[in-house]
Amino acid sequence: MTLYPNHGDQTLFLVISGPSGAGKSTLIRHFLDQHPEFVRCISVTTRSPREGERDGVDYFFTPPDAFQARIHAGEFLEYAQVYGQHYGTPRAFIAEHFAAGRSVIKDVDIQGAIQIRRSFPPAVQVFIVPSSRHEIERRLRARATDSPEAIKRRLGDAELELAQWSEYDYLVYNDELAQAAADLAAIVRAEQIKAPGRGGHHI
Repeated sequence: MTLYPNHGDQTLFLVISGPSGAGKSTLIRHFLDQHPEFVRCISVTTRSPREGERDGVDYFFTPPDAFQARIHAGEFLEYAQVYGQHYGTPRAFIAEHFAAGRSVIKDVDIQGAIQIRRSFPPAVQVFIVPSSRHEIERRLRARATDSPEAIKRRLGDAELELAQWSEYDYLVYNDELAQAAADLAAIVRAEQIKAPGRGGHHI
């Protein structure tokens, strides 16, 4: 064993979770603008592209039978069925970017984060905490993409999701975007200078 530690591999897989309306997507976009060493992980999905979406940019679009074959081959860190369509986080995407020295950030739901804890323990998991229930509702209504029934359902889901915060490595309170992005950057720096021993980055 060497008596002097080297810098080692500073690539990270940053997993972001939180309830709908917590501002995760906006925070990730802001973070990526300031951290070009990170890339957003692109999910695989069985749904059809929506207008303006591009394969390999927004999602990797794949037929259901091919998705099932990839499940059986163990190619996903996590996967789920949502409204009849499948979504998954591809191992190969993260491995390729790690090999190129780039870190990866990914927004996943609570269940996806649980799967990733089992499939890739070195992932750094961050829970985004909205300032209040009122703010969650305000953001959901401001989207103008959900029906009143869907908003009510999402608010109910948010209560359950907020109860999971203690399972995460870090909390970021998204009261103010710039501060939340700075806190996320501080988490990254803390992980990069942490002493070795978290189990490696084998993906």
